[in-house]
Amino acid sequence: MDVLGQRLQQRTMEDLKTPYKSVLSIAGSDSGGCAGIQADIKSISACGAYAATVITATTAQNTMGVTDIHAIPISHLEKQLDAVLSDIDFGAIKIGMLHSCEVIKVVQRKLSEYKAKNIVLDPVMVSTSGHKLIADDAIACLKGFLPNVSLITPNIPEAELLIDEKINSENMEEMAKKIGERYQTSVLLKGGHMDNGTIIMTDVCYVHETQKVNLITNPKVNTKNIHGTGCSLSSSIASYLSLGLSMEEAITKGCNYVNRAIAAGKNKILGQGNGPINHFGL
Repeated sequence: MDVLGQRLQQRTMEDLKTPYKSVLSIAGSDSGGCAGIQADIKSISACGAYAATVITATTAQNTMGVTDIHAIPISHLEKQLDAVLSDIDFGAIKIGMLHSCEVIKVVQRKLSEYKAKNIVLDPVMVSTSGHKLIADDAIACLKGFLPNVSLITPNIPEAELLIDEKINSENMEEMAKKIGERYQTSVLLKGGHMDNGTIIMTDVCYVHETQKVNLITNPKVNTKNIHGTGCSLSSSIASYLSLGLSMEEAITKGCNYVNRAIAAGKNKILGQGNGPINHFGL
């Protein structure tokens, strides 16, 4: 074999050893496929990373709503975490709804034990209609966990629970920074709940390491197909972090990705209620 052939063979062998850029999603399962683990897998895959999962609960769910929730036993949750974290090198971790203090504590302990990096937490606490989704003691436990993560992605009602103050379109930047300083983490304050009378949606990004505040704007899309947008956004940001982007770049790219996916799915029909975004229709 000549020198060129040897080099090509060596390069091919090196390519075979290239690791996947992997993201672990720790979240609940949505039987309808719009949100939760299912949305995370689609979003992570669409953004170019490999998705692994740890399921915290299963739900009986469709586009109309949730009819039942089954919590995974803590011992099995712990075994899931050990199985994947002991074997796979994850570039980022995405965390969805953690429904109890017990779940929060085991996730926190295991991520610390395995020295997980780039932890993106979607603090799912309040429904779109304004109802609390987890108990007050779990909210307190979640607040204690936040300084251990890299980024949180609250919507307006969730952010108000975290800061105990009202948020409006005039103080979003101030509140994003205040939340970040209180919990010592980066913050993406999502503006989807904010009706500012414009055709533009604004999200506010505060990067804790640089203390920089950045506004991310995208056109509003008029559609009911927005089920799972929060899950898809946090998992897309985790994907871009795993691919080596900076926090600010990953957040901006994640917001833009989800906006395009919403637009791509605005005229699609799935079920009788609120449908999903179109993760791969870009």
